[in-house]
Amino acid sequence: MAENGSAPSVSLLVPVYNVERYLAECLDSVVAQTFGDFEVVCVNDGSTDGSRDIIERYLADPRFRVIDKANSGYGASMNRGLREARGKYVAILESDDFMEPGALERLVGVAEDIGAQVVKARFWFYWSTPAPRNEPYRFYGDVTCGRPFCPMNDEAIFHEKPSIWSALYRRDFLEANDIRFLETPGASYQDASFNFKAWACADRVVVLDEEFVHYRQDNEASSVNSPAKVYCVCDEYAEMDAFACRLPARRDALRGILTRMRYDSYVWNIERLSFDLGRQFVFRMAEDFAPLVEDDVAMARLEPWRAERARAVVRNPLLFFAQQTCQDDWSFVRKMRHYLRVGGPSLLVGAVRERLR
Repeated sequence: MAENGSAPSVSLLVPVYNVERYLAECLDSVVAQTFGDFEVVCVNDGSTDGSRDIIERYLADPRFRVIDKANSGYGASMNRGLREARGKYVAILESDDFMEPGALERLVGVAEDIGAQVVKARFWFYWSTPAPRNEPYRFYGDVTCGRPFCPMNDEAIFHEKPSIWSALYRRDFLEANDIRFLETPGASYQDASFNFKAWACADRVVVLDEEFVHYRQDNEASSVNSPAKVYCVCDEYAEMDAFACRLPARRDALRGILTRMRYDSYVWNIERLSFDLGRQFVFRMAEDFAPLVEDDVAMARLEPWRAERARAVVRNPLLFFAQQTCQDDWSFVRKMRHYLRVGGPSLLVGAVRERLR
């Protein structure tokens, strides 16, 4: 904590729910930071394992504090942390991840030097078993690195992985724009709408082509690995739509950006789900895209091939699902069996007609 009881430079929010296996490594990486002017706000979301006892060990350090609350989900926990934060900047660290010692020092230094509202960095995908392994995340598109930009003038950043835990945010920027998390108990992907809101409102962002956080991939309890949360991504996009409508000067551009984001996210959701759940979800995708494909403003940011695929899911959801989940290296016979499994003989006939068309 800052000297003389003054507000710290950084409020680091750590949401905690039943992560006793990883929590000490996470908090140890915070203690090891070369930048010391921070507070750590551990938000304990009703953990039933040993997580709370682990947090207790760190409370001797006056920079650490804990908020104990009844279990109400990630969004509610993060919003509680934002309300309690006192720092000039806010950072987030997931409790099954950990950061490099120089992370906060580098992020704060860039934010101060450039006057950025958000500083974003890359990260590592991390596996602890069978042996520790890191793979650097590479930006998907042509993201501007090393100099300030406005996301509305340089849209590639919207289409990157949200990874809100690899960024630093000005707290007054978040508060002025009412950037908060969607509170849906038991939901997941709640970083998606928070991330979108930040890019939608920011005028001065810096992205660093450097990694600071180890993003764990082998936590089986992670929400991203839960097929039960099939439609949570749809709730997040409804929240983004509503937020965009509150920004009239940027609304039309944001609608186009959101359609592209939604297409990629829904397809990703289909591909991660089991066969039965994916087949079920594709009808929701068709329902959500039906009004969009008739709206030129909403479709304006889609490349021709994405636009055609968006129309295809509305035209025939099961055919879209069969095409999306069919592997190129499968034999002809296996592909036919796949189409029959998805929609029976009529779908197979429809696929042939579609191919001829």
